[in-house]
Amino acid sequence: MAAVRGLCLTAAALRAVTPCRLLAASRGPRALRELSSSSPEAGEGQIHLTDSCVQRLLEITEGSEFLRLEVEGGGCSGFQYKFSLDTVINPDDRVFEQGGARVVVDSDSLAFVKGAHVDFSQELIRSSFQVLNNPQAQQGCSCGSSFSVKL
Repeated sequence: MAAVRGLCLTAAALRAVTPCRLLAASRGPRALRELSSSSPEAGEGQIHLTDSCVQRLLEITEGSEFLRLEVEGGGCSGFQYKFSLDTVINPDDRVFEQGGARVVVDSDSLAFVKGAHVDFSQELIRSSFQVLNNPQAQQGCSCGSSFSVKL
């Protein structure tokens, strides 16, 4: 968390990051809905939720809980997504809400995920929240949890 706020990489450092495995195929089309934001500039740094994400959040959150999305340095492509349940909204957070489900992103992380879609995927070997169609990402690993940024 604190590491993300202090994250400052040069363009040369970003170019030096090499992905382990690139996604070989793009994901199929998904039903996507836009979130409304508590912030006035919602159109500029929007996060979108799929129906499966909203449904899963409504199943697992209680009271004031919400899903926090953060971007941290690390992973095999340079940056990685981190999801957690939280109850504290910080002054630099942006809150996105749809159908009673909330996703919160801090302002530093939002720069790396604006325009992306948050999905909940259930597969045979795992179930997880994932970031899809991130316009800020150049490439990512096959696991979908790390990415490199467009320069």
